[in-house]
Amino acid sequence: MSAGKLNRIRNSGRTILALACLGCLLLALSACSDETEKPEVEPYPPPNPLLYEIANSNGEVEGWMLGTIHALPDGVVWRTPEIDHVASDADILVVEVASLRRSDALRQIFLELSQTGDLPPISERVSVEYRPDLETMLERSDLSRNRLRNTEDWGAAIMLAQVDAPGRPRNGVDRALIADFDGRDVRGLETARGQLGVFDTLAAQDQRDLLEGTIAEWAASRDDPERLLRAWLSGNAQVLERATTEGIMADSELHAALLVDRNNRWMDELLPILEAEPKPFIAVGAAHLFGPEGLTVMLEDAGYTLERLPAS
Repeated sequence: MSAGKLNRIRNSGRTILALACLGCLLLALSACSDETEKPEVEPYPPPNPLLYEIANSNGEVEGWMLGTIHALPDGVVWRTPEIDHVASDADILVVEVASLRRSDALRQIFLELSQTGDLPPISERVSVEYRPDLETMLERSDLSRNRLRNTEDWGAAIMLAQVDAPGRPRNGVDRALIADFDGRDVRGLETARGQLGVFDTLAAQDQRDLLEGTIAEWAASRDDPERLLRAWLSGNAQVLERATTEGIMADSELHAALLVDRNNRWMDELLPILEAEPKPFIAVGAAHLFGPEGLTVMLEDAGYTLERLPAS
């Protein structure tokens, strides 16, 4: 990895992965110990996540879209009166993966896709400069070298991304909304296998970049592990959008695979849903909303008007 790319990675936080994807992947794994000492963090701001009303060219409301995060610490209040109002009024819920409550099945898919025999030890798969931090991460987790030995680089990266992670997937926003819509229609934009397959089909160098980037971001974010979490909670669009172009997401191949390509596929599903009679509540990782190929711009290009709704 080049020095320039390494510097960009160190300017980001691991939370970007929880804003981009991993709803099913995080739920399938349990990689870090709850006993590790956590750094002190700032108080959480009042909740105001990015929530948009979607109207057609005639000004008629066709649905709503919420930028989510797939893992949160215990006790974080993220619901607002407006989110609850939309969740009550919407006819259907559209999420990345609809089967988040099937954790055993998700774990099995992860193991099936991520395991390969005869891999080198994990420490030999990263450059020398990352090895001291990797050792510290392993010491602070319940991960063993044997557990990682047969895990491909992308899988090891996601397992390591949970070391000292500020959030728990059981508190993920999409998971909570799926429970809210129990008895109503819940649709997924992709399957668990499809989401994990995004990582499994990455080129070998991109997988290594993801692994090394995860280690570098862990080291860089230890002083303020909840920076992006607080930005998500307060709806700080500037900080969140910048995070989609820094760190791991500064890698053009990873940015395309994790965000742009998936957004393009999702639009093929979202447009017919918005054109139909039932009004959808679209809840996807907040990182998917930003940039010229983000869902907000793509929906506007398709003729819709998006208006951010206040917290109450």
